[in-house]
Amino acid sequence: MIALGIATLSLLIWIVLALGRDGFWLTRERDGAIAPLPGREGPGVGRPVESATSALGRPTPNPSLPGRGEGGAWPSVVAVVPARDEAEVIAESIASLAAQDYPGDFRIILVDDSSSDGTADIARAVGSDRLQIVTGAPLASGWTGKLWAVSQGIAAADDAPDYLLLTDADIAHAPDSVRSLVTRAVADDRVLVSLMARLRCESLAERALIPAFVWFFQMLYPFATVNRRGRGLGAAAGGVMLVQRRALAAAGGIAAVRSALIDDCAFGALMKRQGAVWLGLTDRALSIRRYDTWGSVAAMISRSAYAQLRYSPLLLAGTTLGLALTYLAPPVLAIFARGAAHYAALAAWAIMALLFQPMLQFYRRSPLWGPALPLIATFYAGCTLLSAWQHRRGRGGLWKGRVQADLSA
Repeated sequence: MIALGIATLSLLIWIVLALGRDGFWLTRERDGAIAPLPGREGPGVGRPVESATSALGRPTPNPSLPGRGEGGAWPSVVAVVPARDEAEVIAESIASLAAQDYPGDFRIILVDDSSSDGTADIARAVGSDRLQIVTGAPLASGWTGKLWAVSQGIAAADDAPDYLLLTDADIAHAPDSVRSLVTRAVADDRVLVSLMARLRCESLAERALIPAFVWFFQMLYPFATVNRRGRGLGAAAGGVMLVQRRALAAAGGIAAVRSALIDDCAFGALMKRQGAVWLGLTDRALSIRRYDTWGSVAAMISRSAYAQLRYSPLLLAGTTLGLALTYLAPPVLAIFARGAAHYAALAAWAIMALLFQPMLQFYRRSPLWGPALPLIATFYAGCTLLSAWQHRRGRGGLWKGRVQADLSA
């Protein structure tokens, strides 16, 4: 009877996940093709995003939208790139931004955050007149390293651009990336447009774990829910965030989330209080950071997993039990139980594997990874426990030699 009760509860959980949570598993929220520039062909030509052609080709009927000069001028954009010891990836990232096919004023500010590997020199060697390099000041009290660097980049954009593109140093952008972001922001009246960059998925550890990382993120923050107008769940993906500068200032600036370890979701929630936001999957922005080993993926997950639980031992215990019931119980009971418990557990396992398929397709991975989701989830549960242990040791949020977790928690 106990086995049947556990199997039935697991099955009910997966039925609710399949029918609820705004269909998070369908991966429908993606940035589409955009309208070509007048008289010009290039990457991304195709169906307009929303009413892109009318929004950027003639004066808009919404006078509150920024950056609209006479004749429908494109808004000005400044990309802010915080970088600390990013020698391996910075050249490709900055080169991709320098090559943007954007019709309006576009500049790049790289904030070198005390790098010791020549990051700034490598970026300078790209040779773009769009690039400005700012030497970061020592970390201020109460700030995480990344957000302190971002704040200095925003301050350096002293000519008050219409939009700020906050993007990581390990992101390579397609040539039409900025144009696509601005098109959606203006045409659909969004104060924030964020893209979940396609993560690198080449090593065995990446193939096994990375699609699930994005899938779990979507489960926690269903993109359709985030994108719904009005009050409610807000979130963003920190690799690519185009934000309306005026709305950011009204929200209190980047200082409003200065101590947030999971800064992207805190930022998305902050901006949703100012207006509509949009978050989606993309092929236009690629993360080029390598996670070649299981340990490197574990370090990436454990850096902020316990912060997601608000450093609460009670939430940690509840999450661990919940993960065991949701992911581990179905295969265990499907293999070892008999009768109704066996069939209920098998059904739960099958639904789990099916819900994972759209994300596996997006990452072009074998559908056979679907039945392996219980093992993958167990790895993530272990990383969450590791995160709590690191926090207890005073090593929480460790990134590039800095401990950034809230040690008072």
